[in-house]
Amino acid sequence: MAMAGAITARLQARFLPSVLEVINESHMHNVPRGSETHFKVVIVSDVFRGMPLIKRHRAGNTELGEQIANIHALSIVAKTPEQWGEGGGVVAESPKCMGGSKR
Repeated sequence: MAMAGAITARLQARFLPSVLEVINESHMHNVPRGSETHFKVVIVSDVFRGMPLIKRHRAGNTELGEQIANIHALSIVAKTPEQWGEGGGVVAESPKCMGGSKR
């Protein structure tokens, strides 16, 4: 939980989100039990208003700094409060892993 906590703290401080979910999806991949290598971040913030999607992702990656080096996969769903409301507060499930053990 150390990596998930670090990600949460950094993003919370920088973006002051109304919604922030840091989901460890490592269990869906061929990695040792308890790994923190694959994450999905759902973040809703006023900071994203007027910001193109690619810049939202870059801002998140930049904020995570040195944590990025220890993450194998990071999915970021970054929305404004309006976009979050229009989507009903629902995020698509991540696809199943197609690598490793192909489970």
